[in-house]
Amino acid sequence: MTRPTTHELKYTFDDRNINWRKMGEFEHFTYTIFAVDEANEIADFSLKFDPDERIFLHRHRAQTNTFVVQGEHILYEPEGPLKESRPVGSFTASAASNDAHTEGGGTQGAIVIYNTRGSADGVVFDVLDDEQNIVGTLALKDLAALFAEQGHKPGA
Repeated sequence: MTRPTTHELKYTFDDRNINWRKMGEFEHFTYTIFAVDEANEIADFSLKFDPDERIFLHRHRAQTNTFVVQGEHILYEPEGPLKESRPVGSFTASAASNDAHTEGGGTQGAIVIYNTRGSADGVVFDVLDDEQNIVGTLALKDLAALFAEQGHKPGA
């Protein structure tokens, strides 16, 4: 009997032991923080996107690396059209940018790991309205506070 190779096996990521949290009134995703190093401006966290939904319009003010653990990570232009689709296993390194977008999960949702490096005066993300005006920010100190709420324990 021939055993399947690692490449032939199919895996599903089991996230039942992760304490996914809701971020305020924001919809269509939950998060967990892995680590925050304010002194070096580094934050590591994961988002779990609801299937076929988009989150708020925003822009990344820090170098952001992503890795798709499960599902399909989809990015949209501010006006709505598809910008990019990232399948499971995709790694993307993106420089800080003034380009706005929304993002979300495909038909099965998505779990994506984010690693941010640096900031714009402490700001990691700008939250935007439909006219791309800044209506809020998510700063390193905010991520550190969320991590503290978790008891400084990854995924707790």
